[in-house]
Amino acid sequence: MASKASVDSREPVNEQAIANIYAAMRSDINQLYSKITELEIEISEHSLVIGAIQPLDPSRRCYRMVGGVLVERTIKEVLPAVQRNKEGLEEVIARLNEALEKKKKEIEEFELKHKIKIRRADSEAKDDSNHKEGSAQGVLVGPANE
Repeated sequence: MASKASVDSREPVNEQAIANIYAAMRSDINQLYSKITELEIEISEHSLVIGAIQPLDPSRRCYRMVGGVLVERTIKEVLPAVQRNKEGLEEVIARLNEALEKKKKEIEEFELKHKIKIRRADSEAKDDSNHKEGSAQGVLVGPANE
């Protein structure tokens, strides 16, 4: 009897619990996608800055935001720091992509184990488009020259 109780504590007991766990897993995946997208935007901004200041004279003054404070430096000092930041962001994205793949495999296993089937948006979109077309058929439009 005690072993049965320990099994129940690890496994979801009803459909609602399974649905909640599945929704949390999907939410985790969406958060990972959002974070990866955010960091990719940061990388593109770093690339733009690198491209803009690289051809300039290394002794030229430039300004850099450090912790909310604008600091005056030279391009010679700023360029390596921006390049290091970009490389660090690329490493973080690589780790997040690994975590994302792991989560995707985990959710696929969960779907197979609990026989979860998802209705795809394609079928819903077709239903919505048919409904919209049906409602638009009642609109009458007169000739433009009247």
